Amino acid sequence: MSVSKGTGSAEARDVSIGTRYLRLVASGEKTIEVRVGYPSMRRIAPGQLLRFVSGSEWCLARVRRVSEYASFEEMLDHEDARAIGAAQSREELLGVIREIYPPEKEALGVLAIEVERVQG
Repeated sequence: MSVSKGTGSAEARDVSIGTRYLRLVASGEKTIEVRVGYPSMRRIAPGQLLRFVSGSEWCLARVRRVSEYASFEEMLDHEDARAIGAAQSREELLGVIREIYPPEKEALGVLAIEVERVQG
C-alpha cells in the first residue's frame, strides 16, 4: 500500500475520506467511492484526478466512470460491494452507508465513482 504525506498534486481535486477508506483506495481494494448527488460531486467526470485526503495522508486516483442511482439499494444492485471496500454483507454495507448519509442526503441521488489508483 502506498499512502502519501505532504501536499500532493496541484491539478487534482481534493476529496475528504475516512482514513480506513483512504487506505483501501491506496491499496487498490476500494475502486468505487460512494457519494450523494451534491452539485459539487456531480461535476466529477471520467479522466479527472482526485486526491483522497484524510488528515495528512492522501492518495491520488483517476476517475474511470461515474454512475448515478436513485438509491443506495439500486446502487448495490449494480455495483460490486467488494469494490466499495466492504467485506461485509449487503445489509451491513447499507447500514454503514446510511450512517454516513441519512435519507435526506440519499434523496439527492447516489453516485458510484469508479477510480483507479495512480502514483502521485
